[in-house]
Amino acid sequence: MKLYYTPGACSLAPHIVLCELGLPHELVKVDLKTHTIEGGGDFYAINPKGYVPCLELEYDQVLTEDAVILQYLAELKGDVGLLPPVGSMERWRVLEWLNFISSELHKGLGTLFNPAVTPEWRSAVLERVALRLGLVNQALKGNAFLCGRHFTIADAYLFTIVSWTGFMKIDLAPWPELAAYQLRMAERPSVQQAMREEGLLK
Repeated sequence: MKLYYTPGACSLAPHIVLCELGLPHELVKVDLKTHTIEGGGDFYAINPKGYVPCLELEYDQVLTEDAVILQYLAELKGDVGLLPPVGSMERWRVLEWLNFISSELHKGLGTLFNPAVTPEWRSAVLERVALRLGLVNQALKGNAFLCGRHFTIADAYLFTIVSWTGFMKIDLAPWPELAAYQLRMAERPSVQQAMREEGLLK
């Protein structure tokens, strides 16, 4: 498998899961400004959408979109439990959070990377995102992970997106459970491995 990634981007989530599961993979760095891949080549030829993550499989199959790639990877080693069994309520809860992170946090915080963002626009986005982070903070009370006592693909995604708050100088102090969660997750071996491989840790 080849994971096309940009350091610290949302592609960090499937990278964490690949490390968590110990799945063999090749990393291909993408420059999202020029849409070229490391060593040369047009990224649009791999993924016409032009963004990461992108997972290249055998037989010229390519998967895109975080939530889908995360589910695909979890199913490759279903016995590990990063995605609970089909039909269980626990599985629906993980999928519920995946969709929430994608639509409410990823798209919200991702907007702030746009250089055209005005102070008024940023303020409006942060007001909306703050409400969503409050819901996450509440869910983490008494729980080590987003869906309870076990690490799931939703945690890899949540950690990745919330880590952007550091780049954006957003203080997590109003959400102490989430702040503590981010620190715990940052110490997880799979997270450390993925971040080192992306040059985010020394």
